[in-house]
Amino acid sequence: MPAAPITVVLLIDHAFVSGGAAKVAFDGARALKKRGHRPIIFAAAGPVDAALAADGIEVVCLDQFDILTNPSRAQAAVQGLWNRAAAARLATLLAGLIGTRSVVHMHGWAKALSPSLAGVIARSGLSACYTLHEYFLFCPNGGFYNFNTEKICPLEPMSMACLTTNCDSRSYAQKLWRSARQFTMQRIARLPDVFTDYILITDFQADIVGARLPASARAHRISNPIEADNLGPKGAPASGDFLFAGRIAREKGPLLFAEAARRAGVTPVFAGDGPQAAELAQKYPEARLLGWRSSAQIRADLRAARALVFPSLWYEGQPLVVMEAKALATPSIVSDTCAAREEIEDGVAGLWFKNGDADALAGAITRLRDDALVGDLSAGAHRSFWADPPTPERHGERLEALYDEMIARRAKAAA
Repeated sequence: MPAAPITVVLLIDHAFVSGGAAKVAFDGARALKKRGHRPIIFAAAGPVDAALAADGIEVVCLDQFDILTNPSRAQAAVQGLWNRAAAARLATLLAGLIGTRSVVHMHGWAKALSPSLAGVIARSGLSACYTLHEYFLFCPNGGFYNFNTEKICPLEPMSMACLTTNCDSRSYAQKLWRSARQFTMQRIARLPDVFTDYILITDFQADIVGARLPASARAHRISNPIEADNLGPKGAPASGDFLFAGRIAREKGPLLFAEAARRAGVTPVFAGDGPQAAELAQKYPEARLLGWRSSAQIRADLRAARALVFPSLWYEGQPLVVMEAKALATPSIVSDTCAAREEIEDGVAGLWFKNGDADALAGAITRLRDDALVGDLSAGAHRSFWADPPTPERHGERLEALYDEMIARRAKAAA
C-alpha cells in the first residue's frame, strides 16, 4: 500500500458509460475507492451514472452537451476546440488539491472536454497520466483510419497529404474542423506534453504510437479491467451461434462478417446496434439482429456462442468484448491488424484472419464448424484468460503503484 491515500481526478467526456473508456475509468475508480483512495470523476456531459453515487464515487459533471448531441452546431464547434467552462471548473477543483497526494488521470477529451484542460493541469503542478484508449493525441479522427476507403490510413497525421484527404466519417468539412482542433491541441495547448506518464493498454499500441509519445514520457503497460466470474470450461462448447457483439458501425466490420457468414453458409447473429444496422438488415435479411443488450444479457450471449467474431477494420485500443469472451471460454475470430489479436493467440484461443478479406473470414468461420476444434479453442481461451486475469482488483493495484511512483518522482524532482 502507498504511504497515504491518493486523490485521483479522472477526466472523461461523459459521466455515464458511453463506451469502453468510460467503463474502464469508472471501474478503475471503484477499485481505487475499495483500496482507500479518493477518486473523483470529472466529466463534461451527463447524465451522471447513478451507480457511481451508489458506490460512493464523487462526480463533478458540467451537464454540458457533447459535441455530437449539441443542438447548436456552432456552439459544439467552439466547445470542441476550447471548452472554457470545463477549464475553469477543473482549475477550481485542482487548486484545492495542490500540495496534497493527488494525481490527474485523463481517459478522454475529444468528445466534450477539449484541449483547454492542458494548461490547467500543467499549472496545477500535479502529476498527470493518460490512458490511450484511442489515438486522438496523434490523429485528427482518432483512429489512423480512412472511413471512406474503409482501410487503415498510412499517411503521416497533419501532413499535407493528410490535410487534403477526406478520411472523416461525416464530411470533409468535419475533417478540416478536426484538423484545426488537432493543431490547437498539439501546437497551442500542447496537451501531449502535460503528461509525464502514459498507460498503454496493449503491447500492440507500442508499435502504433510508441515513437509518437513525448520523448520524456514514461510508458506503462496496464490492461483494462475485466469483471468476470469463472464459470469453468463449457460443457458443450460447439453449440451456439457465430456472434458479433458491439456497435454496428462501419469501422467495426459488421457487413464484412455478414458477407463472410453468407459465403460460409451460417447465420450471423448481432448483439448491438449502431449507424449501420439498417443497411445491414437490408443487405443481409438472413442476419439475426438482437439490438442492444444489457450487460447480463451480453455475458449470457457470449457464454452461449460458438464463437465471437470480431472483424474490426481499424486498430482498436483493447477490445473488452474479446477479453470477456475469453473469460467465458468462448473462442474469437479476430482481424490480424487490430489490437484484439494480442488477446487471441492464433490457434490457441481463437483464429486470426486477414483484415478486410471476406473470403479469409469465411474460411475461419468454416474451420470453426469443426466441433473438435471449437472445443480445443474454447478450453484454450478459458485457460489463457484465467492464468492471469486482469480483474478490477489487480487493475486497482497497478494504478495505485503507478500513482505512488509518479508522486514520489514529482516530490524528488521538486526537492
